[in-house]
Amino acid sequence: MGLATREAYGNALLQLGAQNNNVVVLDADLSKSTKTADFAQQYNDRFFNIGIAEQNLMGIAAGLASYGKIPFASTFAVFATGRAFEIIRNSICYPNLNVKIAATHAGISVGEDGGSHQSIEDIALMNSLPNMSVIVPADAHETKEVIKYAATHEGPVYIRLGRLATEDIFDESYTYEYGKGVALTDGNDVAIIATGLMTAQAKIAAQILKDDGIHARVIHIPTIKPIDRDIIANAARETKFIVTCEEHSVIGGLGSVVADVTSETHPTKVIKIGINDVFGESGTPAQLLEKHGMTANHVVAVVKKNI
Repeated sequence: MGLATREAYGNALLQLGAQNNNVVVLDADLSKSTKTADFAQQYNDRFFNIGIAEQNLMGIAAGLASYGKIPFASTFAVFATGRAFEIIRNSICYPNLNVKIAATHAGISVGEDGGSHQSIEDIALMNSLPNMSVIVPADAHETKEVIKYAATHEGPVYIRLGRLATEDIFDESYTYEYGKGVALTDGNDVAIIATGLMTAQAKIAAQILKDDGIHARVIHIPTIKPIDRDIIANAARETKFIVTCEEHSVIGGLGSVVADVTSETHPTKVIKIGINDVFGESGTPAQLLEKHGMTANHVVAVVKKNI
């Protein structure tokens, strides 16, 4: 098991801080949880604890960006995208300002914090905003690359990070490509298109299916917006159907975007695995992922039912 993506975010910020004096970090009194605390200690003059005031957090980040700084604004995903949505819309995306929103504790793998803190609609919210890019890293290695890239990208970026340690998908040789999906396995029976922590489950599912003579093409999609239309359209043409996997509502997330692309390029069956229009609840991450069908075994079952 590798690091949580929030841990990798904290490590990447330290590297950025040393490389670029324009990088500043803002937090909502959660720096120990969002892992911005080390940056705060090392670069105290470039760290701002705004307190439990997420709307102010985003507004101040917008102001700093307008003066040439590269702000990374961090809090829990449910507060970043929910409580501060209107500020993100009107003060960051509308003027197309260079703010990076690195939101942690996304999805139901937050666990015992329960439904009030489990953001399962954040991708849909951020996808809907013009000028916003949406990125969901799969592991620690990819997170470091995404944070490094985000600092060079001109414009708003939403980076979705988790609390739970993730399986390593990539290694130190990996380079993130903005707007590109990554084919992890080959196969023409089914395409399993996944993002975030579900990419690891998709890889495990593909191996189980292979042992049963079913060849699955696993595609990891780190950039939800702009989506890699070509890799999805090719999968639609070259496989029998598509299964999408995400730790997010099946409404408005990866599955919805993939279905939009296939409907416009090569219509095919798209089956969505995710949160089925319900709120989260308290439980261990393992219990919740099992209950909501976000495990490799569930992916295998869905594929076999539709093959």
